[in-house]
Amino acid sequence: MRGRLIGRFMSWLDAAMAALGEGFIREWTKVDRSYRRPFSAFALRLKFAFYPLLAVAAIAWLGWDWSHTQSLNSAENAIFDKVVKWRPFEPQPSGNVVVVEIDECSIEYFRGRGAGGWPWSRQRHADLLDQLDRAGVRAVGYDVLFTDPSQQDPVGDQTLEAMAAGGAGRFVFGSSRMHPDYDAGSPIHASEAPAAFALVASPQANPRVALLLPYGEAMTRYSAITNVARNEDGVLRDIPLREAVGDWALPSLPLRLALEATVGQGRAQLRQIHTRPFSQATVRPNWRQDTRLPRLSAADLLAGGTPVCRDKETALPELKNRVVLVGYTASGLNDAKPTPVDPVMPGVEAMAEGTEALIAGSAIRSPPIGLKYALAGLLVLLTTFAFHRGEPANDIDSIFVATNLLLLGSAFIGLTFFRFFFDIFASVGLFSLIFGLCRLYAGVQRGRAVGHGDFLREFNPDRDRWLAMARLRFVPDASLDGKSAASRRREYRRLLRRFLYAGSDAVMLEGVVERKSWLHETLDDLMVLVWHGETEAAARSAAMADLARLQKQLAADDARLADDDNVRLAFVCAEIDDNADDSDRGERLRLRELVGRVLVSSTEWPLARRNAF
Repeated sequence: MRGRLIGRFMSWLDAAMAALGEGFIREWTKVDRSYRRPFSAFALRLKFAFYPLLAVAAIAWLGWDWSHTQSLNSAENAIFDKVVKWRPFEPQPSGNVVVVEIDECSIEYFRGRGAGGWPWSRQRHADLLDQLDRAGVRAVGYDVLFTDPSQQDPVGDQTLEAMAAGGAGRFVFGSSRMHPDYDAGSPIHASEAPAAFALVASPQANPRVALLLPYGEAMTRYSAITNVARNEDGVLRDIPLREAVGDWALPSLPLRLALEATVGQGRAQLRQIHTRPFSQATVRPNWRQDTRLPRLSAADLLAGGTPVCRDKETALPELKNRVVLVGYTASGLNDAKPTPVDPVMPGVEAMAEGTEALIAGSAIRSPPIGLKYALAGLLVLLTTFAFHRGEPANDIDSIFVATNLLLLGSAFIGLTFFRFFFDIFASVGLFSLIFGLCRLYAGVQRGRAVGHGDFLREFNPDRDRWLAMARLRFVPDASLDGKSAASRRREYRRLLRRFLYAGSDAVMLEGVVERKSWLHETLDDLMVLVWHGETEAAARSAAMADLARLQKQLAADDARLADDDNVRLAFVCAEIDDNADDSDRGERLRLRELVGRVLVSSTEWPLARRNAF
């Protein structure tokens, strides 16, 4: 009893779901046809002009974007943030650059000793610089602005100035480029700025430039700007190496540190790279979120190595012959920067990453911005050209996916293992969009060609009683080798699809057997075209008109098809239902018989002599 009830319930559930699905499909078909049929009418008028128009629109947009907003490049930046965090391996720091943090622990350490909190005295800064000098550092970048002398600590001011003079460039102090609105009132010309270098062989433009410089003469001489410029989305990805002012450039703190810390031939090469005309203005560090640069708290250094802000088991990082950057990391003091791996990275750490990229040669390289636009344009042209010639076979979708995966994989591998970011993600995305639009439009053309009711008026057997059917078969010349014969067959199929997609009265029957079926080779060379009409004369007339246009189009491509007689034609015409009997021999059975007759017909004529029918 229980089993029967369950069986009835399941049967009822199956029937209800089937009825619901059928009802949904019936109503949804109305929605489909409401936009598919107008789209089909539009495609019938536009035909294959759609593809060159799409190519022109895409190339025009690329040109406009390149000369204006460069949103394609901005999209690559956002993708870079994801890739740099998703890569399976992060580069280890070289150890040549160390960060000394003025952190909360360091500030609280001196406050607890009764030596005052923040701000620190100039003498304490001088002591910190002295400790670094005693440790044998190669160079120090002090990312702290000392714009005015201290009224409370004049001795400390003198000590800092003396150390700057004695260091002769080993100690580089931070300065700041003010807003250009203040340039007119500045007494400093660009050529007079600390370490300024010419961008052209014979500099002419030498405008004034407003700078916030350290108070001491030696500190000013050995200073560099610490300004950074974020990308359009507010993320800092590239560290500035210089700021152009007229024909002159002001070096950034990372660039000047790298120049001072690199000796011999390496120094000469680095100086040449970053001071020659039209050189790059920024460097992109190999950003890390797990393998950060070596660091230590300032209190640990000022305490003579005694553990203050670190565990007793943790040793101080090696400082001898290292480049050190000193700056704030304490909450409320540091100028946090959003970077691809950290939304609140301290500014001194960002500067240190830029310095590391220069000294260790670990900067991420990318092809010129124009390459992604050129690649996008090339892919757009290739895609639209392929569809303009006739809808490519579905096999090209696999090639499309494989090509995308190969390009994306190469970009991922390049960034992970070779410090090279092949920034083509947005280009591939645009290519995918264009490919999808081409497939969509070709699908509309194909829907009409196969007689899909959503794309054109449905067949009505009560009105269109007569059907004419033609079986087309391509027979390549027997003298051709297998490769040439296959090429001719592909060309024939392309021209045939292009003819049918451009609009005709025929409905094509294609794909009777699956692509990889063992029967496919037998039936692959067949194409059945169907015409309908109220009378036999109307059906035959429509067929003959289309076949004449097809023969003319094929004849125009004799260079590739060699001879129109290679296309063989079998033809039948019959009334599929005359309402003369009440048996099951209605239009369905007669239509199947008609298809069978044209498929098995042994009578063939060359398409050029179609009038024989």
